[in-house]
Amino acid sequence: MPLSPIDIHNKEFRRSLRGYNEDEVDDFLERVIQDYEGLIRQNKQLEEEIARLNEKLAHYQNLEESLSKSILVAQETAEELKNNAKKEAQLIIREAEKNADRIISEALNKARKVALEVEEMQKQAAIFRARFRSLIQSQLEMMESGDWESFERELARREVAAAEPDFA
Repeated sequence: MPLSPIDIHNKEFRRSLRGYNEDEVDDFLERVIQDYEGLIRQNKQLEEEIARLNEKLAHYQNLEESLSKSILVAQETAEELKNNAKKEAQLIIREAEKNADRIISEALNKARKVALEVEEMQKQAAIFRARFRSLIQSQLEMMESGDWESFERELARREVAAAEPDFA
């Protein structure tokens, strides 16, 4: 068990004939007591400082642990957001591809329909031209043939017949 300042103060030495000077020993012991008390106070202050620093250290360790956990949570959240964004982007791309395929398909169908209509119109135009050409040729042939004169005679006869009074 360590000595206390009171133990030093209360210590009695036996006297001897040729012993030390009592006043010097008492003065020395008084200085030892004061130094010892100072060291005890200093030791107590250091222990309190150590306890305070240990408390701060524990606080900072808790803070560090909290920050580490927060960082991990933030990283996990960022990773989750990134993954969700990738999934959403893939969904958007798939939807856009479907829409593009649908639009292309509709455009191809319309183009085929228009091509068929154009082809049908071209056929009808060719038929019309052939019929018109045939009509014009037959009219030309009729004009060039001698039937035209008989047509004129028949027309004149009808006009005369229509102009004569009907006595019936």
